[in-house]
Amino acid sequence: MSRIDDLIKEVCPDGVPRRELGVIGTITRGKRFVKADMRETGVPCIHYGEIYTKYGTSATEAFSHLEPTQANRLRHAEHGDVIIASAGETIEDIGKAVAWLGNERVVIHDACYAFRSDLDPKFSAYYFQTDNFRNQIRRNISSSKISAISTQNLARAVMPVPPLRVQQEIVRILDEFTQLETELKAELEAELEARRQQYEHHRTALLESSGAAPHSQLQDLVDMRSGRFIAAAEISSTADPLHPYPCYGGNGLRGYVALCNQIGQKVLIGRQGALSGNVHRVSGEFYATEHAIVVTPREKVEIDIDWAFHMLTAMNLNQYVSQGAQPGLAVGTLKTLTVPLPPLNEQKHVASTLDKLDALVNDLGYGLPAEITARRKQYEYYRDRLLTFKEAAA
Repeated sequence: MSRIDDLIKEVCPDGVPRRELGVIGTITRGKRFVKADMRETGVPCIHYGEIYTKYGTSATEAFSHLEPTQANRLRHAEHGDVIIASAGETIEDIGKAVAWLGNERVVIHDACYAFRSDLDPKFSAYYFQTDNFRNQIRRNISSSKISAISTQNLARAVMPVPPLRVQQEIVRILDEFTQLETELKAELEAELEARRQQYEHHRTALLESSGAAPHSQLQDLVDMRSGRFIAAAEISSTADPLHPYPCYGGNGLRGYVALCNQIGQKVLIGRQGALSGNVHRVSGEFYATEHAIVVTPREKVEIDIDWAFHMLTAMNLNQYVSQGAQPGLAVGTLKTLTVPLPPLNEQKHVASTLDKLDALVNDLGYGLPAEITARRKQYEYYRDRLLTFKEAAA
């Protein structure tokens, strides 16, 4: 930080003036178009929702485009403008900005503002991310189904206006921070993916080593039955004395209910919707809904439920889902699938080994978001510190 501190002392020893956005630049609202209008080619456009889902601090190319005849009737941002989201489903969405550095003009949605000034556009876009700026506009956001900020209220927000040399040096530093953060995230995600692939390789190898064992149809090894319907009104989001039992659907825990319909260690398979074929392990007293297939080892069959979980997961049951408006997985289809059944002690060894590998992958999976969050907070701290100046006397 010493280099930027020295530069600030050199070029603005008496502090940095703060000015309203409406004083230092112009704010222009876009015109309405809908997502159905957007194309892969044509005139570049930015929909307000894309600003907080697809864009970073700056952009040279747009993700979406419009037909030229429609684009000509709408409003555009120019190279060097900062495009600001003026509306969103949450207050946090509003004020997110992207500096447009593309060579072409870009059409902007009517829930966007184009801020044009003599400031470095990326300096402005970085400043609009700070708590200082967001706290200012938060006080003036109108809240309803869609929250928004008016042109007048946005124009009253103030920001520091240091000399251009200082702006450019801050942008350089923050660009480096952003690049380092992006590289770290990519490295961590690559490490997690490598661990997952390693786990899947070992799982496949361990389970295929049982290939010489006698094969049986699943219906001869386990009982497979759909759970029972329960009304959404009977499911509580939290456990309490009246709703002590966990309730599982086809994609895991749905909530808690008053009664249970299952006891013991079971495997659940999702049977309806896009996530049909998902496999989960559950134990204890619980309720299984009609969206879950409950798998229970048959009596007098030596089958380890943990091994069954890993085998069913490796079988990629989603491939057997019927196609249609509502994808589904038929119990009858699953019953006729065949699997090798090794001796019980071998099943337990395979399941124990895979559980340990799975735990390692999950530990990394939990640690990855925490590491990224920690680095993000560190970045935000330095960003806000860089963009906070001693205010010049009026």
